[in-house]
Amino acid sequence: MILADYSKFLQIHKDELLMGKITPIELLPKWLLGIINKNPKNNVDKIVHKELLYCENENGDCFIMGKSDSGRKLASALINFAQSYENYNRAKWLEMVEKKYHS
Repeated sequence: MILADYSKFLQIHKDELLMGKITPIELLPKWLLGIINKNPKNNVDKIVHKELLYCENENGDCFIMGKSDSGRKLASALINFAQSYENYNRAKWLEMVEKKYHS
């Protein structure tokens, strides 16, 4: 359910992702901040609040850390999903480029 929610967020930014203007890894902190900066209203919000810690330094560098074993697994799953989605977008972009040059 959490990956599905993040996936919906990525779909909102589909065009930017396909054009390479932003990556899923770059969108992950934005998605998390959107959840963390509001009062939890649904199960996804409650789990993220309970399980994940988002930290950012003065340079804008951030990291996501699990507060427990399950939180660490969740953070890892989100990062792996973002990387997989990025690989998928790269393959789609390459397919578009190949079609353009072979037409």
